[in-house]
Amino acid sequence: MIGHKTGVLSKVFSAWLAAVLVAAVLAGPVCAGKVLEAVKARGWLYCGVGESLPGFSERDAAGKWRGFDVDFCQAVAAAVLGDGDKVRFVPLTASMRFPALQSRQIDLLLRKTSWTLTREAVLKVRFPAVLFYDSQAFLVPAKSNLTTIADLNGATVCVEKGTTSLLNKKDYFTARGLSAKPVVIDSPAEMAAALMDGRCSAYTGDASSLAAVRLRAPGGAAAFKMLPDSISKEPLCPVVWGGDPEWATLVRWVVYALILAEEIGVTRDNLQSAIPEKNLRVARLLSGEQDPIAKALGFRTDWALRAVKTAGNYGEMYERNLGRGSPLNIERGLNRLWNQGGLLYAPPFE
Repeated sequence: MIGHKTGVLSKVFSAWLAAVLVAAVLAGPVCAGKVLEAVKARGWLYCGVGESLPGFSERDAAGKWRGFDVDFCQAVAAAVLGDGDKVRFVPLTASMRFPALQSRQIDLLLRKTSWTLTREAVLKVRFPAVLFYDSQAFLVPAKSNLTTIADLNGATVCVEKGTTSLLNKKDYFTARGLSAKPVVIDSPAEMAAALMDGRCSAYTGDASSLAAVRLRAPGGAAAFKMLPDSISKEPLCPVVWGGDPEWATLVRWVVYALILAEEIGVTRDNLQSAIPEKNLRVARLLSGEQDPIAKALGFRTDWALRAVKTAGNYGEMYERNLGRGSPLNIERGLNRLWNQGGLLYAPPFE
């Protein structure tokens, strides 16, 4: 058992944390937030996802939800409820995702959603951490003569309703003295159909979404090409209601637990053997012993262990759904660890 291997380290660490938290404890009890308590009381996590976003969230032939976003929802359910299967997925269009979150129809939003100041300040939602770094690109028919974004001057471009893509496109074209007529469509599937039917000269959106459109295009990926430049930064995040900081804290640290697990070589399959007694970081991350921070915030004491056991580490989750283990085969790029040339970095678990 993991607790047996790390018992001594965990007890020492827990004692130290208890001393650090004495002032907070004396100041008054810390209660779990509204969302966390509601999830625990009902025994289910309601997670909003895209209805058909290959690699991120879609149903397989048996009707089972699969994908990168789906795996993360299950990791959160495991951290909170001890079981990654205790998730009910709510399919949402881009335009309906924030109303669903604000009206508390869902507890957690995972629908390729970019972190922006306007959304955080005006919509009063929170973005706990970046889960996937993306960018906005353009997809065009391979047989066209379009080779750069500037070639789209005067063209018709499909854009998904309720996303940042429309404003990004407008700003980019205006700044360069270009123009393009937007065709705003409510779903990725409808946009892909419009591009393939010739109603649009190009389809703009997250590069990862465009890769999926290419893969499923009639005639295969060779029928379409991605223009070489991107026009924006798209930090895609889980999103939570802004009124519960404890819930945001839990979701944030589930992201970081999966990242740290990859960095220190802990996988879904080696949890029992990858915890040498001298590795304090692993002991702190995965110990199932009493943890005063977890207790104060209403988390399970084995929350990180459960999350990694359910989804695997970040790299496993990525490769399985988006990378080498998937039909998309998207290069990790910025989604590599910080010590491998990427941007993924977990703060200290002290």
